Amino acid sequence: MSENSVYMVSGLRTPVGRYGGALATIRPDDLAALAIKAVVEDSGLDPARVDEVILGNANGAGEENRNVARMAWLLNDYPDTVPGMTINRLCASGMSSISTAAALIQSGQADIVVAGGVESMSRAPWVTEKPTKAFSGPGKSFDTSIGWRFVNPIFQAQENTTLSMPETAEEVARVCEISRERADEFAAESQHRAAQAISEGRFTPEIVPVPVTDRKGNVTLVDTDESPRPGTTTEVLAQLRPVVSGGNVVTAGNSSTLNDGASAIILCSEKALREHGLTARARFVGSATSGLAPEVMGLGPVPATKKLMERISWDLGHVDAVELNEAFASQSLACMDQLGLAAEKVNSWGGAIALGHPLGSS
Repeated sequence: MSENSVYMVSGLRTPVGRYGGALATIRPDDLAALAIKAVVEDSGLDPARVDEVILGNANGAGEENRNVARMAWLLNDYPDTVPGMTINRLCASGMSSISTAAALIQSGQADIVVAGGVESMSRAPWVTEKPTKAFSGPGKSFDTSIGWRFVNPIFQAQENTTLSMPETAEEVARVCEISRERADEFAAESQHRAAQAISEGRFTPEIVPVPVTDRKGNVTLVDTDESPRPGTTTEVLAQLRPVVSGGNVVTAGNSSTLNDGASAIILCSEKALREHGLTARARFVGSATSGLAPEVMGLGPVPATKKLMERISWDLGHVDAVELNEAFASQSLACMDQLGLAAEKVNSWGGAIALGHPLGSS
């Protein structure tokens, strides 16, 4: 242990709901509040001892109310002296909340930080631009669940800059020579691993049940991820049509889904670990980010991972377990190929294709 080490002492999440599913009636700030309250109570910490709350969120256009981290904290009637900050790095927002929290602790600016993320893609609102001239009629409207909105004309004029996410996955498949057969096999395996993990109760200790009230006032506890489809086979997936015009790899079955969910962890310094008698469950070692061409955005984990391995002087081949976000099977396979990752080491309990991808919470 050292004074600038960072440790995780608690980590919990809600179940992941399907788009329009069991969690669709729950506001994102309420989902986040539930996850935050769960980790604070699990740790046994006095909420007043928390130095900062940082949540990732990719939308922010609706009930997140601009700064969902602050809203979620206050919804628990926790001390208003604890500040909150919301981070948007799209699908990596939740991960960035953790790296930001760790940086605050390592630099001595905080000792205890709640980090995590939230997304309700079901409740993402429609947005409409304001007219710039009188009587000019209604402006363009966009569904904020996913995708581009109010794109800058400069980007619109550039080829490949504003591709949709499935289009970028299809481009990765083309560039990296990922076949439809491999993509479907990967997706089927993700479903199989997730179903097995659920049947074995692997996720039960980390899930906070969400109470959902129906129109008649009946309360149901949602405590299981909704997206997995047990029994999915490559034969079933092979029957699905490609979702990209002119493409032949990316389908709804080998892509992640639109989801709702929230997660939270508590990170602390070695000093806080001693002072509060906390038990470390994991140690934060490092993080790295990297940019690349928008049309192949799914390859981002490759340069970022290489940068991280160099930064912390690790050999990726010595890592026993890897969690890789499965936005699409094509980009997951391309990343694994380029990083030399063995399939048995990656997402042993399934990934986002099966479990779901509530953007800022992933």
